[in-house]
Amino acid sequence: MSILSDAVNSYLQNASWIRRMFEAGGRLKARFGEENVCDFSLGNPDLPAPPAVAEALREFAERAGEPFAFGYMPNGGFGWAREKLASRLSREHGAPLTAEDVILSCGAAGGLNAFLRAVLNPGEEVLGIAPYFVEYGFYTENHGGRFRAVMSRKDTFRPDIRALENALGPTTRVVLVNSPNNPTGAVYDNEDFRALAKLLEDKSAEYGRPVWLASDEPYRFLRYDGAAPVSVLPLYPYAVCISSFSKNLSLPGERIGYVAVSPALKEKEELMAALNLTNRILGFVNPPVVGQHLMAASLESQVDIAVYATRRRAMAEVLSRAGYEFQMPAGAFYFFPKAPGGDDVAFVNALQEERILAVPGSGFGCPGYFRLAFCVDESVIRRSSAGFAKARERMERLSA
Repeated sequence: MSILSDAVNSYLQNASWIRRMFEAGGRLKARFGEENVCDFSLGNPDLPAPPAVAEALREFAERAGEPFAFGYMPNGGFGWAREKLASRLSREHGAPLTAEDVILSCGAAGGLNAFLRAVLNPGEEVLGIAPYFVEYGFYTENHGGRFRAVMSRKDTFRPDIRALENALGPTTRVVLVNSPNNPTGAVYDNEDFRALAKLLEDKSAEYGRPVWLASDEPYRFLRYDGAAPVSVLPLYPYAVCISSFSKNLSLPGERIGYVAVSPALKEKEELMAALNLTNRILGFVNPPVVGQHLMAASLESQVDIAVYATRRRAMAEVLSRAGYEFQMPAGAFYFFPKAPGGDDVAFVNALQEERILAVPGSGFGCPGYFRLAFCVDESVIRRSSAGFAKARERMERLSA
């Protein structure tokens, strides 16, 4: 008899592919040495935080001995921190946001959980777009909901609006999107978001209740080749933007994120009160003190995205030279190539034989592909070239 709940016991027995590859990587590195393994499994940014973060940390350290320096604050974060964030987001999103339109959270994950807890009834549905970040399903189930995904258009990995229209139903409470996308690197354009907003307006009127649009945007800052950012906040009153400073400031371990609400939402005060409540009762209580100081002082800074652009070119060269089919990512720091032979799990295992770590597309709801995180030193990418070629050749021989 298990001492655990059935749900958690099932999660442990069916660990995410990202976690499995992380553990496999540990074994490979222990056996061959870390310098002899090319690890593209985890989206853990390796660039140092920008100088503004270090300066803010030094300034905070000088005040750390003051009373209440680490004390409780409103559940949604310090008012002064929310004011600074709202000012920055207003310029970025083209929407007149105030401190009353945003809450700070324990990362984007904390913000998304607070939002789902606030709006989701047991049995209601969160509709995502595949490929999708695997944790979305867990977050939905945390609050008694059901997660279901609609496949994107395989030629671009952008939303298939017709498929979404066919999938929407009276129990759909939230449509959850992620652009720039993890794992594909796809960037949704203005046409995509406008079509989605119009669809949700029509369906909300049909059902007599709002269908929320939640946009998960931790990679918003990281786009290539002139790909333009689009904000959902001015497009649809029942839209929320959820993000963090994990990637643009390289602060994933500090757990500082936010939820921003469309200023056009008539029930804005009701939702914000709910988000402050759920931020507390989920056990987050309030966002990290230090993280808020670092965030507020660094809003006009970010990591050097030119480094990611260089790595993107290097990875594209390696994959092209080895004969892989892939779409050039327009954003984020992931490639999502087709798996030679079609069996993504078998192919990822073949890559391990070459001491290369990747994650099968099955872990993101899209079999037949695999994910590579290129937030690693360029030397690792270049060193993987021969291994990628050998793994593809092995799979072709096996399928011949």
